[in-house]
Order: sequence, then structure tokens, then C-alpha cells
Amino acid sequence: MKRKRKIPLVVVSDVHLGTYGCHAKELLQYLKSIQPHTLVLNGDIIDIWSFSKRYFPVAHMEVLRYIIKMSNLGTRVIYITGNHDEALRKYSDFILGNFELVDKLILDLDGKTTWIFHGDVFDSSTKGYAKIVAKLGGKGYDLLILLNSFVNWVLVSFGREKRSFSKAIKNSVKKAVSFVSNFETTAAEIAIEKKYSYVVCGHIHMPQKKTVTTKNGKVLYLNSGDWVENLTALEYKKEKWTIYQYNKSDYAQFESQEEKVVNDIVSKILS
Repeated sequence: MKRKRKIPLVVVSDVHLGTYGCHAKELLQYLKSIQPHTLVLNGDIIDIWSFSKRYFPVAHMEVLRYIIKMSNLGTRVIYITGNHDEALRKYSDFILGNFELVDKLILDLDGKTTWIFHGDVFDSSTKGYAKIVAKLGGKGYDLLILLNSFVNWVLVSFGREKRSFSKAIKNSVKKAVSFVSNFETTAAEIAIEKKYSYVVCGHIHMPQKKTVTTKNGKVLYLNSGDWVENLTALEYKKEKWTIYQYNKSDYAQFESQEEKVVNDIVSKILS
């Protein structure tokens, strides 16, 4: 097995467990490859909006089990609520061992104040009547991801590169581009006003790391992306932030001991 990477802080968001677009197996591979001191789950981990007893695969449950295991083994796990798991907000400030449930988080990282929150507070579409529309849109997005997966399977079969329908739509629609820009600017300006060094968000599914400068100061804005399309996380080590990008080839040669045992048993049965 590949040795686990020791990382002081890892931030993961927008996993959307319980939806067709969630890449639970890939996330599980990533989690098994690291040994973080603190793991921040920055919202929309479980998609309660789309939750259905008819669809919650074993791989999705395995992610939750492994996170609990990480907590039991000493990792500080902080679950920050998002809009898709907002039902958990009534339990905010709950602490059990190494597990914490909060709405936002302030951390001191090497003397620099870090503000971490999901980001839906800036999104008017998650409130009131617009929230109902957003939930319906979420169903459509889930179907789009499912269709996209089939199309990509066909493309790969013919030796073509994968494509992302939703990314293409987001990048081509002016309102979507404007929303992302406004989201980042708003988060950065508030963080600068509060004299924070780092502001870390999720919600918009777009991994980002950039310095935002205004007349009042500057701040490093970071977004952890998602595990639906981008398969990204944020890692903080030696006073530096990096965006981790999942790469299937990094895990190809490292099967878990359990997988090896299963494969050996299957081989013996078939031989």
C-alpha cells in the first residue's frame, strides 16, 4: 500500500452523497491516501435535498463510515453545514469526541486567521420561493450529470476525451459567470474588512486559489471545488495552500488489502 500523506488541514466540500453525480469511490480512495490532523467537510456532503431511500449506494455509505473511522483514529473532523444539508443546522455546535458540527469556522493557521464557511449565505436562490426552484433545478442537474456520464462512457470507448455539459453551460452563460465573480468578490471583501488572511468557501463547485486586493487590503480566496465534476480538495501544509486534483492513475497500482482478498477469492472461484 502507498504510504499515507500527512497533512495538517484538508478541506472537502460539495460531495453530494445520495446523488448520481457523486464520485464516492474516488473520494474514498483520496481519503484513504491521506492522514490529516484536521478534516473540514465544508457543506453539501450529504445531499438531503435529493435524498432517497431508493438510491444511496454502498460506496456512498462507505465514505461516511471511513470519515467516522478517521475521527475515531484521531483526526479532528469538522462538518460545516451547507444548503443541501441545511437540515443539520438545528444541531449546530454539536461535538462528539473528535467530531464537530458547525455553521462556520474560524481557524488560526500559523498566526493567520482563516474563515471557512460553505457560501450559500451569498446565494439568494437558496432562500424562499427561489429555494423550491433551486431544488427542482438540482434534480435536473442530477439527470444532466447522469446523461453526461453515459456520453463520456461512449466517448472514452471511441478513444475521445471526456466532456462536461454543466461546465460548458456555466462557462457560456453570462449570468453564471457573473454570479461566480460576484460570489468570490463578496466573500473576499468581507474577509478583508474583518482582517482575515484566508477565506475558504465551497458551494459554487469551482476550485479556486487567488489573491484578491482592494483599497482596504488583500486576502487569499480559496474554493475547494466539488466531488461531482472537478474532484478537488484543498490542502494546507507548511504555510501553503494547494488545490488537490484527483487523478485515477495515482491510485491504479494501489489496491486495498480487502480488494486484493476479494479479487483472489473471485479468481479461485472462476479458475
